[in-house]
Amino acid sequence: MSKFNLSEVKTKKEIKQWLDFPAKLYKKDPYYVRPLDNEVESVFDRTRNKLFRHGDATRFILKDEKGNVVGRIAAFYDEKTSNTYNKEENGQPTGGCGFFDCIDNQEAANILFDAAKEWNKSHGQEAMDGPVNFGDRDYFWGCLNEGFTEPVYNMPYNYPYYSKLFENYGFQTFFKQLTYRRVFQAGGIDPILHEKAKRFYGNPSYSFEILDKRQIDKYADDFLIIYNKAWGSIPGSTKLTRQHAIGLLNSLKPIIDPRLMHFAYHIDENGKKEPIGFFLLMIDLNQIYKGLNGKMNLINKLRVLWRVKVIKKCDRAISLVFGIVPEHRGKGLEAGLVCSLESQHLKKRFKYKDLQLNWIGDFNPPMMKIAESAGASVFKVHITYRYLFDREKPFTRAKLQKNK
Repeated sequence: MSKFNLSEVKTKKEIKQWLDFPAKLYKKDPYYVRPLDNEVESVFDRTRNKLFRHGDATRFILKDEKGNVVGRIAAFYDEKTSNTYNKEENGQPTGGCGFFDCIDNQEAANILFDAAKEWNKSHGQEAMDGPVNFGDRDYFWGCLNEGFTEPVYNMPYNYPYYSKLFENYGFQTFFKQLTYRRVFQAGGIDPILHEKAKRFYGNPSYSFEILDKRQIDKYADDFLIIYNKAWGSIPGSTKLTRQHAIGLLNSLKPIIDPRLMHFAYHIDENGKKEPIGFFLLMIDLNQIYKGLNGKMNLINKLRVLWRVKVIKKCDRAISLVFGIVPEHRGKGLEAGLVCSLESQHLKKRFKYKDLQLNWIGDFNPPMMKIAESAGASVFKVHITYRYLFDREKPFTRAKLQKNK
């Protein structure tokens, strides 16, 4: 008989226990930064997460004989993702599990994985990825496998033994997410990149500019055009609406540093500017949120304001999104965007010392090449695992993408 007791999260008390458990597990870990409870809860809020329109999610909590929480997990599926991106040739409808945290005990982990598997099977899934998010890929996605240092905003952090728990259960590596890092200083960029950039800077058909907060709606429109052309057609991504784009930039407005938000434009013979690329970064909010214990109450809001506006605590910039529309790829435009960022660094009062380009899939060699040519090297590795319910079915890794 198992010494553990599994239950599906239903009550407010269980939700609180589920949210609080990681902070207890990592209590003595100096690197751990608790995500904001509100941001985690938004994933499971049917009024805020649109994926509930064609999917579902649930959460499980595991306790020992004394009633102490020893593990947690979430299970979910999204019909659109399950039946398009994941159901490739020789593929299968694939759900997910995520927000996995557990003591170093394989039996406890197996109970949690079994619960997620059976729940997904009951909803027509034939495999599950994990640890992933019931939402966008750039949030709460992947198991940290290398680089156990302070996590950046919304990139998962876990103990080294987590990979063992996944792999012992039978999960296999579907793809890796690489975080590239470089110290912000003059130089370090491949000279070839500078040569490519010069061709754009001297060409009146192209221009580069940083975001102007006074025209946030205009840049939201530009962002929308570029994003939907560059990423909207890629499996696993969804197109944005204008409302979503404006909402996103407005939500970031209080912490946006325009010097980190770079746009590229093509100018036709009539002088009309067409948005064709962006390289958007943001401050690492984990440097701001550390010590808030996941709560954004009045006192913590004042602490955030003090850290951002007064003492300017953050000296790390992290990638938000990079994209070039298909018709302008292969021309070296990425060089102009990267060198545009470097030009801001050379100006006075540029406080950032650390640049981390997170969430670059190992299935995306073009983006890996851009990061390397910008003088960055691999700093962390997260793994997205996949578990096939039919253990006899051959396993295949994520396919390589080109010019993304």
